[in-house]
Amino acid sequence: MRVILGPMEGVLDHLMREMLTEINDYDLCVTEFVRVIDSLLPNSVFYRLCPELHQGGKTRSGTPVRVQILGQDPDWMAENAQRACSLGSAGVDINFGCPAKAVNKSRGGAVLLKEPERIYQIVKACRAAVNPVKPLTAKVRLGWDDPSQCFEIADAIAQAGADELVVHARTKEDGYRADTIKWDYIKQLKQQVKLPIIANGEVWNYQDGQSCLTATDTNALMVCRGALNLPNLGNVVKHDAPHMTWEEVLDLLLVYSQYEIKGDKGLYYPNRVKQWFSYLRHEYPQAKALFADLRALNKAAPIIEILQQAQQK
Repeated sequence: MRVILGPMEGVLDHLMREMLTEINDYDLCVTEFVRVIDSLLPNSVFYRLCPELHQGGKTRSGTPVRVQILGQDPDWMAENAQRACSLGSAGVDINFGCPAKAVNKSRGGAVLLKEPERIYQIVKACRAAVNPVKPLTAKVRLGWDDPSQCFEIADAIAQAGADELVVHARTKEDGYRADTIKWDYIKQLKQQVKLPIIANGEVWNYQDGQSCLTATDTNALMVCRGALNLPNLGNVVKHDAPHMTWEEVLDLLLVYSQYEIKGDKGLYYPNRVKQWFSYLRHEYPQAKALFADLRALNKAAPIIEILQQAQQK
């Protein structure tokens, strides 16, 4: 069974990947998307979103990292896919699932689910441009507003030569509502498309992971939001490890604080740590209480002081 740490724009950055791969047995990480419009992006863009390229495309603990790209022009997507791989990325992932309005408005992400032919052209161009030994993968939702759209979408991706497909088992219109998850469609896809499929969506613990694997008939999962709710979700899902205690999470928060406050990243630290607390409070009642104490703070030092005081209690 494979477990992959998926991307979340502005949340699961390289610092979070670094930390979560230290404490979890993830098989792969996928970066936040590199936005491709009408140019070949400079190396610096790829290095900024994926500093792991300086380390052979792996986190310090050895987990491979795959750059994700997003855009709608097949030629420019292909050139940037080739560049990502030439810089050391462990393959390239193409984002056809992002539901953000700003992204969809400029014909990127999930809006392309309405255009299977365009998806085919993008994947085919990227596959032709990228070294055959590097995996080319795609991440999709089931469709824009109708889950049955997934069959034509997945067929287009398979025909274009992708190596693997991640399927978030909701449509774009479903958003992230828990009651809209449709794992059964992934099982149907498995029966119709000759392409390895990774299941994604609503995996929060070991039982969810087992239920998803059974319902989808897959042997690979991608986790995103759940990895922030429960920092050791990778090992929980993969090895039925016990959930991290709140005391262990506090220790991790202080490690994260040391990562984040170095250099100019410190300017963003208050927002980043509060953002993480907004996820942690779903799993830990203590996080909800502590969040009330620090939500109004906008400087790093007093936030760290509150975390240290909580650690000593």
